[in-house]
Amino acid sequence: MRSLEVSSVIGLMSGTSLDGLDIAHCEFNLNEYGKYDYKITVAETVPYSEEWKQRLSTLETGSAYDFVKTNAELGKYIGIQVRSFIDKQNLHPCLIASHGHTIFHQPQLGFSSQIGDGNAILAQTGIPVVYDFRSLDVALGGQGAPLVPIGDQLLFSDYDFCLNLGGISNISYNLNGRRLAYDISLCNMPLNYLARQTGAEYDRDGEMARSGNVSQSLLDAMNNQSYFNEKGPKSLGKEWFTDVFQPMLIQSSIPLKDKMRTLVEHIAYQITRDVEQLPKGKMLITGGGALNKFLVERMQQLTHHELHVPDSLLVNYKEALIFAFLGFLRVNREVNTLASVTGAPEDSCSGSITGLPVSLMYK
Repeated sequence: MRSLEVSSVIGLMSGTSLDGLDIAHCEFNLNEYGKYDYKITVAETVPYSEEWKQRLSTLETGSAYDFVKTNAELGKYIGIQVRSFIDKQNLHPCLIASHGHTIFHQPQLGFSSQIGDGNAILAQTGIPVVYDFRSLDVALGGQGAPLVPIGDQLLFSDYDFCLNLGGISNISYNLNGRRLAYDISLCNMPLNYLARQTGAEYDRDGEMARSGNVSQSLLDAMNNQSYFNEKGPKSLGKEWFTDVFQPMLIQSSIPLKDKMRTLVEHIAYQITRDVEQLPKGKMLITGGGALNKFLVERMQQLTHHELHVPDSLLVNYKEALIFAFLGFLRVNREVNTLASVTGAPEDSCSGSITGLPVSLMYK
């Protein structure tokens, strides 16, 4: 590895479930065995205001002017939050790696867009920024997603499967010497959509879902989507919720708790059926959905694999950690995007860099 003096990185993640901006200060090094060690030293989530939630949840229907303006303003907002985090924690990071917030994800049309301008983050923090991690892979012909599997492979090799339960559920594992990964189904995005109709941000521990009953007709409608029969690489975007699942939920006349229960059954079924033919192994579960006790219980009841939910720090900040790692790999000119999971013709070292001296970028 062509090592730069970059070991302290802030990773940023803004997920489709709109929980907030995850900020994690991470440290990386290559140990004596040639493997990467990591540490999350401190992390926090900055909740989005109702104004930001409204802007981000409706931006895909706005004008080009709205899009460009929000990209710049979100970048500035993120930079201010990161600067505050750095000052409060007395940190000295070498780099910031930002996923941004996905507005459009349509790789079949040649684009995937994550807003939150990296230059605006740099302007507020004075720290080099790596951002726009998906565009190169999409330009090469890949899905631009998922990106987390390289981190699963290099940081979490003790687990046979790495499952993320975010706005969208996705999984990563090795099979016959190749890393495979793909989006499985929607997850927290529709669950939180229903929870907000009760005035809550989410269904705590899955208790509302637990109290409901499965609607077989709604479950069949959810499970009968052609996406679930496609082979990877494949990925989902918010568009799939707004175009397919949201209309189903709106049109269904069953009680809200039954919709929630049916969604949990759908998610648990789709996740477990995908890995049931593989030998028994350990599955690491992270993301906000890992805190949904009822969902995890249903998955365990449906699978022979051993499910493992780690401490809350890793549950909540694994994606921010891995985007910090992607930024670390980017400035070290190492592969950070795997063609085996995105469908691109080749691996790549993805991410736009701003603020890094040219002498280091091309060392």
